[in-house]
Amino acid sequence: MTESRAMAGGGIGPGDMTIRILLVDDHSVVRQGLRMFLGLDPDLEVIAEASDGAEALRLARELRPDVILMDLLMPVMDGVTAIGHLRRELPDTEVLALTSVLEDDKVVGAVRAGAIGYLLKDTQAEELVRAIKGAAAGQAQLSRAAAERLMREVRAPESPEALTERETDVLRLLATGQSNKEIARNLTINESTVKSHVSNILNKLGVQGRTQAALHAVRIGLIPAAALDKQV
Repeated sequence: MTESRAMAGGGIGPGDMTIRILLVDDHSVVRQGLRMFLGLDPDLEVIAEASDGAEALRLARELRPDVILMDLLMPVMDGVTAIGHLRRELPDTEVLALTSVLEDDKVVGAVRAGAIGYLLKDTQAEELVRAIKGAAAGQAQLSRAAAERLMREVRAPESPEALTERETDVLRLLATGQSNKEIARNLTINESTVKSHVSNILNKLGVQGRTQAALHAVRIGLIPAAALDKQV
């Protein structure tokens, strides 16, 4: 985890390290627009841009961004494929998928690949900033409508290994959008211990990211679907 991610664990405030962002979109005008209004927030720093998934992978390996804002429909390598590589190679980098329509099957593929959430391209600037900061803190970014669709489309883990009581506690809080720092505070344990529990949870459930784990928590009745509601 980068120093900036560690500082971002409980939300960004004055004096904290900035969140380093990689923008990935094959349309330069989209990247320029994103860079312009993200640059207005002192907590955010756009460190690079990429026009396809392959370029995004190369830059991510070199720069280790905290958050990647990833388009899904691109030439050379699409966003879903890139997300899969990123989750395996750079697990401390969170990816927010970007799409034009809620019904796009690429959204489901992105979550399966390990995206922490997704945004529609008509998202308001302030909502985008809030979602990026939440992703940097390890918070799954799902609107209620998205959660309902993903619940239908993303298959449940096959024969998941049983979680311990403490792992179940962590999953419950994770699924309601709490960051590792917030979970640690609520359970009175170290943040490093929470990170270890989250890793064990993902491995036992056989999923790639926190968003899939949150969906599993709803499926088994650990939290109500309404608890996934995130205004992004």
